Amino acid sequence: MADDMGYGDLSCYGSSFINTPHLDKMAAEGIKFTDFHANGPVCSPTRAALLTGKYQQRVGIDGVVTAKHHRDKGLAISEKTFADAIKKAGYVTGMFGKWHVGYKKEFNPINQGFDEYIGYVSGNVDYHSHIDQEGYEDWWVGDTIKNEKGYSTDLITKHSVDFIKRHKDEPFLLYIPHEAPHGPFQGRQSPAERYVGWKNGAKQKNKVSDEELNAIYKEMVEVMDEGIGEVMKTLKELKIDKNTLVFFCSDNGASQKVGSNGGLRGYKSTLWEGGHRVSAMAWYPGTIQPNQVNNETILTMDLFPTIMDIVGSEIPDDLDGISLKDNLFKGVPLPERDVFWGYAGRKAMRQGDWKLILRNKDAEPLLFNLREDLGENNNIASQHPELVKTMLKKLEDWSNDVYATSKN
Repeated sequence: MADDMGYGDLSCYGSSFINTPHLDKMAAEGIKFTDFHANGPVCSPTRAALLTGKYQQRVGIDGVVTAKHHRDKGLAISEKTFADAIKKAGYVTGMFGKWHVGYKKEFNPINQGFDEYIGYVSGNVDYHSHIDQEGYEDWWVGDTIKNEKGYSTDLITKHSVDFIKRHKDEPFLLYIPHEAPHGPFQGRQSPAERYVGWKNGAKQKNKVSDEELNAIYKEMVEVMDEGIGEVMKTLKELKIDKNTLVFFCSDNGASQKVGSNGGLRGYKSTLWEGGHRVSAMAWYPGTIQPNQVNNETILTMDLFPTIMDIVGSEIPDDLDGISLKDNLFKGVPLPERDVFWGYAGRKAMRQGDWKLILRNKDAEPLLFNLREDLGENNNIASQHPELVKTMLKKLEDWSNDVYATSKN
């Protein structure tokens, strides 16, 4: 999983600036998704939905779990993650990278179904010193702080490859949530900016121009792509590639500051398409046929039930996500369904090609037909009052449901 990477930031999604040969190869050898969506337009909500297979509002993480204000909050241990579920099927589980659904030890990945964990629990760390936004050391081995020298993207790749090599002869699930290309914007040779006691907003040591910032962002994505290539190479060298499903996506759209959302309106933190429509691909040589383009509407929360269906385990009946197995492997269309988003008082929903956005409870609703207007430029709510009324009622019912069952 990439972090804050825009829909247009990969070569295979139209970028002529950033070179991503390994992800391009994955897309060419498998499925490229055009209508895949993060559950949230920011980091923590999407990760909560991915881990639980539920709308993030239902599990109490509908906003960012910040380093400053939410150090005592996190994903409740009572929630079962896909790691918890697949362990019962005999899989060893590993995670290397960003957690961001709880800072306290009780919320640590080791207590949420992962046998092995190395990474950071906050929203972002200095790529070199591994200090979080509030000046705390934030590089963990299991549930213990243990700093490690190295560029975070390279460390995540190193530990992921090592995990695969050690567990090549047994079934495993590996979750690799990269930091890149989320800020702070640092390349391999950039200086460390943060230190113990550093505070968000402190004067930046190494100020860069917009041109330099774009170059650093380009490097960050390309180093991540290089690491993904190392993972794919390892699977092939160990001759387990044809028995391994690899899925890639981003957690939300690019930020307003840098990155490309491929011409979509909006950016990270908004409910325009640029905030939550993201690049995604699936690769499973010999099972998934190459050169496929998939236009189904899919959300991050669908990956949990898909994993369980693929390994032949029972899918929990309280999930909001649906299995993609038959769609991925056989091309069977997904059932029609409405899908929803909510963040910071704003709400949105999809009903087929129709998208409704409610910017706040008192605002006039906005209606778009995405088949004809993917850029969300032409609000046609006034032309379809009955449809708007129906969708508003669905949105209200969904909101009442997910918040009524929230456990956190």
